[in-house]
Order: sequence, then C-alpha cells, then structure tokens
Amino acid sequence: MAEAVTAGLFLETVLITPLYLASAEGAALVRRLAAAPLEVAPELLEDVTDSDSPQGILAVAHLPRPGLDALPVDRGVPYLYLEGLQDPGNVGALARVAEAAGAAGLALSPGTAHPNHPRALRASAGSLLRLPVAVGVAPESLERRLASGLPPGEAPRWAALVPRDGADLWRASLDGTLILAVGAEGPGLSADLTARADLRLTISMESPVESLNATVAAALVLFEVRRRRLVV
Repeated sequence: MAEAVTAGLFLETVLITPLYLASAEGAALVRRLAAAPLEVAPELLEDVTDSDSPQGILAVAHLPRPGLDALPVDRGVPYLYLEGLQDPGNVGALARVAEAAGAAGLALSPGTAHPNHPRALRASAGSLLRLPVAVGVAPESLERRLASGLPPGEAPRWAALVPRDGADLWRASLDGTLILAVGAEGPGLSADLTARADLRLTISMESPVESLNATVAAALVLFEVRRRRLVV
C-alpha cells in the first residue's frame, strides 16, 4: 500500500481494520492518504481479499496498462520481453528482477498473465508500480518502437534464453540495446521468437541440473549486462 501511495496512484477506496489503524505503521500510512479510509471488521477484509494473510488494509486503485507508448527508448539499456508466461507470480518476480538490474522496461506478449493480477503485484514488491510496463506487445512492434529511437543503422538485438547449444552467457557479447526474451517454463520460447533472436544464450551449469527457472535465468543475464555496463 505504501508503494502505491508513493507511486502517486489514485486510490478509489481504502478499507482498514481498527487494529491496523491503531498501529504506528497504519497511522503513518493513513496520514499520507488523500481521503480518510473506511474502517471495517477483519472478517470483512478477509472476505474481499485473495491474500491468505491480509495485513489489515486494502485499496482499490486505478492502474492503467498502456501499450508500447509506456516504454521509454533508452540506447544501450536492456529490456525484458515475456512470452506466454501464465503464472502471475512469475511475472511479478521478473518485474522485480528487471527493475533491480536497471532494465528500461518490461514488455508482455499477448497471452501473458496480466501485471495487475494481485499475485503479480505482490511478487513484484512494488516494481510493477514503478517499472514501465507494456501489455499485449508483439515482438515486431517492440522492435520497431526501440529502433525508432536509435541512431540510423543501429537496431535493438534480441537475446533468447535457450537451455542448450547457445552462446555461453559469460563469454557472449551483450553490447547494444538488448531485448532479453524469456518464455514460459516448460514450453519455453516459441520457434518464431527463437528464430528472431540475434543471440541465443545458454547458462552453463553443473550436471545433472539441466535448467533454471525463468526468474533466476533472467536475473543472471540482466545482472551480467549490468555488471559489464558498470565496469566500462
């Protein structure tokens, strides 16, 4: 809730329990609200929230999710593209990773879980309230959007995470404006998106482990990009 207030979101309705309102944390948060919250019984709050352990406060907020116009065009900064991820928790966790690693924005393919899902918002720990996010984005549209802001003759590079036979992450060139494509666990990236990639990356690991989950794999790549940018 504090993250939503800090982000300047318009809170249409705020429900709060008397116990949370009486706490130091609750009192401090209420002082930051534009209007007084509505006190409700804890049982009522539990009925209207999908959280297993509600913290004592709940808000209805307006959180629009535009398309490509939401994304800035930053040269030499990575972007994260998620294709077909169905688990909202994974979407939120990946948004948190992207923001922490300094990605310019997050783009979600058609069919990917919506970033406004409650589990996505919780897993992002506030990142989905701050990081630029575009929904329903086709790969070619994202490519055109980023290319429009780059110098003539320069284009964004697609990097696809593949489980084997790709370039070793620690030795591959990660220069330029990179779009890291991550697919759903299990099916992975589509053949079309894999074929579009200029760079296919594989993370070397000890056997018998054959793969990492999407969030861990994306984190390794994005933080390797960040490390190289910081040492230049």
